[in-house]
Amino acid sequence: ICCRQEKLMFAFKLIQLIEAHAEPLSEGLTRKIKKDNRCLELLRRVPSDELRRRSHEIYRNLNDWLRNKTESEIEERYIGLGMRRAKQGVPYSDLLWAVSTTKEHLWEFMQAEGLFAEPIDILGGMDLLHSLDRFFDRILYFAAIGYQNAQQVEQAMQGHAVIHT
Repeated sequence: ICCRQEKLMFAFKLIQLIEAHAEPLSEGLTRKIKKDNRCLELLRRVPSDELRRRSHEIYRNLNDWLRNKTESEIEERYIGLGMRRAKQGVPYSDLLWAVSTTKEHLWEFMQAEGLFAEPIDILGGMDLLHSLDRFFDRILYFAAIGYQNAQQVEQAMQGHAVIHT
């Protein structure tokens, strides 16, 4: 029981640390994405303040996303994001890379903070890291559904326009 409580405390402290550093994490992520050629269209088509707000929301509300949000809430939010990016003309590959970079940036922050220096820290972080991976995988999956939905709507509208012209 003692080890389990220590692992839970570590995970909770880690989430608090991430949330407390949401602003610099978000700013660092924005700089990182701006330097990456794999996100050129994302940067061209999405206002930078919108990108920063999205990343800040993830980092600032991480505990809520991991512990309190239901699968359907995550689904609704990120299907919407996928649809929005598709309508903005952002290639799905740019969206995928940006989400992956968001996760990678978080991992780099945790390493830079020396959060996994002791074996008990690694054990405590395993559950959290698994939850983070699952969360980011869900983001990508639901964003892909939203993206596909938007494309299908667009194709249907184009087909409808062709029929009536």
